[in-house]
Formats: sequence, structure tokens, C-alpha cells
Amino acid sequence: MANYPKAIGPYSAYKVVGNLVYCSGQIPLDPNSGEIIGDDIKAQTTQALKNVGGILEELNLSYKNIVKTTVFLTDMSEFAAMNEVYAGFFTQPYPARSAVAVKDLPKGVKVEVEVIASIE
Repeated sequence: MANYPKAIGPYSAYKVVGNLVYCSGQIPLDPNSGEIIGDDIKAQTTQALKNVGGILEELNLSYKNIVKTTVFLTDMSEFAAMNEVYAGFFTQPYPARSAVAVKDLPKGVKVEVEVIASIE
């Protein structure tokens, strides 16, 4: 079984084009049960990033291959807590990043993370 959740709609979890991997946004779903992991932003960010890691692992890549991330938050007041968890998954040189507030996310989660990774 994959270490990331199956797509919950008509899309792929990732797509490789040339030397880039475009990962669909990952929300904090347990890869096996499909249940939401965590009620707070830290637990949800951790699981979303673990799901990203599962995709990378399948492709024999790591977080070091990520060149760009986009973080979607339903409450920008939780940015600092999200950022604290996020920082634990990356080392310098850090990927480029955007973080934006959105009204809602799938399944009512607090965070979604999408990434672009390089195969090189």
C-alpha cells in the first residue's frame, strides 16, 4: 500500500513531467483508513507533510528534492504553528514557498500542502 492517500477525485496524486514532479495538494488523511489525522494545525500539518513524503519515497526522492511548496491554511492566525512543524521537514537551502489563506479545504481540514520536486 502507498504511504500517501489515494486521490479523492478525478486527479492524480502526482505527475512527472520531464525532471519535475508536480504533487497534488496533500491534506492530513491517513493513507490506509482515509480518516483525518489530528484536530489541531500542528498534527494536521505533520500528516499532510508525511503524505508528501510518501509520494517522494515512491519516486526514490526526499524532501531535499522539493523546489517549491504552496501551503493553504483556513486560518492565517495558525501560520506560526504550521511554520514550526513545516521547519522540521526541511533543511537549507529551503524550497521556495507561498502560504495563502483560503475559505475552506476538502473534508474540513485546516491545511493542505502541494509541492513541486526535482528529480535531479
